[in-house]
Amino acid sequence: MLHTLGVVQACCGSPRLASSLCRKLGGRALLEWIARRVTESTRLSGVIVLARDTPEHQRLVKLVPRDIPVLVRSEPTGLERLMRALEEFPAEHVVRVRGDNPFVDPVLIDRLVNAVESEEECDYACYCSRDGKPAIGSPVGMFAEWFRSAAVRKLARLPLEQSQRDDVTLGFVCHADKFKLRLIPAPPELDREDVRLRLDNEEDYDNAEVIFEALGPERLDWRGIANLLHHQPHLRLRMAHLNRICAGQ
Repeated sequence: MLHTLGVVQACCGSPRLASSLCRKLGGRALLEWIARRVTESTRLSGVIVLARDTPEHQRLVKLVPRDIPVLVRSEPTGLERLMRALEEFPAEHVVRVRGDNPFVDPVLIDRLVNAVESEEECDYACYCSRDGKPAIGSPVGMFAEWFRSAAVRKLARLPLEQSQRDDVTLGFVCHADKFKLRLIPAPPELDREDVRLRLDNEEDYDNAEVIFEALGPERLDWRGIANLLHHQPHLRLRMAHLNRICAGQ
């Protein structure tokens, strides 16, 4: 059994999102880039990519580096697919990374794991935004979340709403009274209204290219990106505008 399994969830809800993961950043497909970034974490025992069994996702599977296992599942919800992943790759703990976060930082993953693995009673942990919500769902797009595998199985046994089965994060948050949650404040340099690194649209992709071209692949850690944005007020203004638009949709 693995100690901590990293899961990159490339389970896009639409053909458009699946297609976006085929786009390139620095000469590599986004999904390949994200998966490789996660493998740089020193606290993960293994990393897999979890995809849905659809024609769009079959294209994605071919983009994953050969040394990273890919699990394709047909279950209808994110929770069920995650449960099957834990059957195929048994692990004590899981770190989940969204497939639309190309700037996920392995240093932040390691910091998260270090903060909670020694806490025997902790079931779920994540970085949280200044509003108290899990930062994995924020537009910052650099964060992962951690949970104990036993807690995932417990969550699956609860009478959940459909939205809570589709989104594991929502399931834990909505049933916080049944689990021991640990929320770690996100770095304030990133937890801002004018930071947006998640890829949802064409402008997000354009901004990602600007960041990549400015820093190169070797300096794409969270501190390097935060420092770049600090000196790029026009880029932050565009990100703030996008955040307002997307928040109103």
